[in-house]
Amino acid sequence: MLAQDIIIRPLLTEKGYDGIADKKYTFIVAKSANKTQIKDAVEKLFKVDVESVNTVNCKGKKKRMGRYEGYTSDYKKAIVQLKADSKTIEFFDSLS
Repeated sequence: MLAQDIIIRPLLTEKGYDGIADKKYTFIVAKSANKTQIKDAVEKLFKVDVESVNTVNCKGKKKRMGRYEGYTSDYKKAIVQLKADSKTIEFFDSLS
């Protein structure tokens, strides 16, 4: 699996913005990816040093549109903690 296939997109939330100062970044990742693959992908794509990776499987929410109802997609979220001496990810620098 390629690094571009593992990291789908960044997850930009209020809680995620608070972690940027502590070098914690949140991403939506492939559901089949494990922590080691996520760590390697982040290090390869952004050229940073990763200290730890925490993952969460998130269930889709129930949504209604008139009388029709369904669920949003399930996804996997990864919170990546960088090492203290590592450089930051440039994409997130403009957001904080």
